Amino acid sequence: MEKIIEESKQGDNLVLEHKIENSKKLFIESYGCAMNFSDSEIVASILSDSGYNTTSVLEEADLVLINTCSIRDKAEQTIRKRLEKYNAVKRINPKMKVGVLGCMAERLKSQFLEEEKIVDLVVGPDAYKDLPNLLSEVEEGRDAINVILSKDETYGDISPVRLMSNGITAFVSITRGCDNMCTFCVVPFTRGRERSREPQSILKEIQDLWDRGFKEITLLGQNVDSYLWYGGGLKKDFSMATEMQQATAVNFDQLLENVAVTFPKMRIRFSTSNPQDMHESVLHIIAKYPNICKHIHLPVQSGSNRILKEMNRLHTREEYMSLIDSIRKIIPQAAITQDMISGFPTETEDDHKDTLELMEYVKYNYGYMYSYSERPGTMAGRKMDDDVPEATKARRLQEIVDQQQVHALQRSQEFIGQTVEVLVEKVSKKSTEEFSGRNSQSITVVFPKEQYKIGDFVNVKITNCTSATLRGEAIGYSEMN
Repeated sequence: MEKIIEESKQGDNLVLEHKIENSKKLFIESYGCAMNFSDSEIVASILSDSGYNTTSVLEEADLVLINTCSIRDKAEQTIRKRLEKYNAVKRINPKMKVGVLGCMAERLKSQFLEEEKIVDLVVGPDAYKDLPNLLSEVEEGRDAINVILSKDETYGDISPVRLMSNGITAFVSITRGCDNMCTFCVVPFTRGRERSREPQSILKEIQDLWDRGFKEITLLGQNVDSYLWYGGGLKKDFSMATEMQQATAVNFDQLLENVAVTFPKMRIRFSTSNPQDMHESVLHIIAKYPNICKHIHLPVQSGSNRILKEMNRLHTREEYMSLIDSIRKIIPQAAITQDMISGFPTETEDDHKDTLELMEYVKYNYGYMYSYSERPGTMAGRKMDDDVPEATKARRLQEIVDQQQVHALQRSQEFIGQTVEVLVEKVSKKSTEEFSGRNSQSITVVFPKEQYKIGDFVNVKITNCTSATLRGEAIGYSEMN
């Protein structure tokens, strides 16, 4: 399961990169995981070359695109409600065109055009370069669709338009697709097989961000730890590569170190990891370089070995706990976060108890927790009965959330009295007299503004906390400035 980001409309914190010569207006919304938000920036770049500037005002748009998520049924229902809003606007402005992008487009394909009469085009995650051609089809009065999955597309040759940017932090995608066929997950079916992006194009994009004043990047992929570049091709074909290609291949820990060394003043994050692919070599790289954030998002999904096997997770409870032990030993200050599913098919009270016991062992800093949602087309959707009652799912999920709240507060309290480095990202939502940013562990820190500004690295002494936020007083600039 991919980390779910709170759904966000494009108008929030919008940074418009306009071309004066462009006359058409694009409104684009993104829902779901970080990869979708990154993809929307690629789409905006492609359409910028076709005469579109982005707008934050829906009613003035010539083209409206919604980048969709299929990870849960709730996410898909949210998309359908947004399409109802677009329909109301389109009745006033019938020339406006509407398109659906992303995983939901890939999953439903032409069904979308039949079910949602408002939709003019449907485009899967690997077909964005075909958007100008598809729009030409639409302009000629025909519906347009391209949902063919690619085996090599990485969009590494496109410089994204930074849409949802504060000018400080940015996503940089390094892999696309996933080879891990977890039985609950639609990602392999909506984003295709795993392939990695050429290292030099990654470094070039980061250099561009650095030159423009960005201070932090997140290396992004469905499974970043399995990054492997050997000259192109799918990861599964690596054994067929030449000896020279294998000898000069770049894996994730090498890429991570290269980025850290090349950009010593750029803060580096990455997401998401899969326990089966995270090795100690990566942990040592994280520990070695101060500009690599000490935060590891490590989805586990369940604490029960039986359920992990049913999920086709290729790690056991014991292997996961051993990896946690290695993280604690090599990076003692690391924050560890989780994804967890309650109520997977056949889950018993003993399985649920195993999950709670695993959480007690790790004591995660925070997590993303959901009840199981059957996804059509997945192995679980095809072969397993969704047999855990909804009330039981809800109760177990609440117990997981309650325990996580306790652990999150405990972890936050450990910071009281410590001095942490904070990258100032924005003004606090609760007070215009305070700044908000994150520390290396990706925990929100709030402190009085004083003389500091957005984009500064500031040392903050923590004096108080909640389960989700640290509060403190700035004591000076950090060495990262």
